[in-house]
Amino acid sequence: MSERIVSWHQNPSKPRYTPPPGAVDAHCHVFGPMAEFPFSPKAKYLPEDAGPEMLFALRDHLGFAKNVIVQASCHGTDNSATLNAIARSNGKARGVAVVDPAISEEELAKLHEGGMRGIRFNFLKRLVDDAPKDKFLEVARRLPKGWHVVIYFEADILEELRPFMDAIPVPLVIDHMGRPDVMQGPDGADMRAFRALLDSRPDIHFKPTCPDRLDVTGDPWNAFAEAVAPLVADYSDRCIWGTDWPHPNMQDNVPDDGHLVDMIPRIAPTEDLQRKLLIDNPNALYWAD
Repeated sequence: MSERIVSWHQNPSKPRYTPPPGAVDAHCHVFGPMAEFPFSPKAKYLPEDAGPEMLFALRDHLGFAKNVIVQASCHGTDNSATLNAIARSNGKARGVAVVDPAISEEELAKLHEGGMRGIRFNFLKRLVDDAPKDKFLEVARRLPKGWHVVIYFEADILEELRPFMDAIPVPLVIDHMGRPDVMQGPDGADMRAFRALLDSRPDIHFKPTCPDRLDVTGDPWNAFAEAVAPLVADYSDRCIWGTDWPHPNMQDNVPDDGHLVDMIPRIAPTEDLQRKLLIDNPNALYWAD
């Protein structure tokens, strides 16, 4: 793997929808710059640089006020690039780390000081080689006060993961709704299973995000809107939204970020729903202290 890839739109459109003042893009990443923050030797993809300046320029272009920067798998457990971006955000960013389960309390405290408020467990086999549930549970029990666990998985392993998720003693955030098959519609088997997960405990949040990954019909992603809007309406206090920029591994189907923002009023059609999705819920998770 030597050829570096570009997975983001070079000239994203200006959204028709204007986010409310204070809106948070609560799921995005940074890549490098590689010269300063090398990628992990275990990385499954090698992206071109997409650093803080690009991220913050996109934030302003799309009309957002703040970012939650999620550690990208290409950086492994070295969170330096994400911490650098948070430090350069003038207080407008917080983060989610990826850590070695053997991390010390002192190192976790440093991550907290650097703006991290959660850790991410990735169960996508194409992105990670090992996901040791027992070690994940151990580190989840040692997190700083107010932190949560973000989990990324695909719908076909949801039931397998249920005992593991039930045992995590802090709030959960599910990336991209656990990648359901939105073509099944709002009442399909995948969405019913995900609703059962949300009903199992009140502290599970989710991201109704990534129509570009989940809707095979393509932009404007009508199947996604139809399947996801009822979920946002029924669990409005537990959803947060993000662009997923710079869209890891989407180099063959790069979405227009302006079009992604225009999905917001389709899945959250009222001002109240939009405020919860974009302001109240992400601030409660990431800026409570």
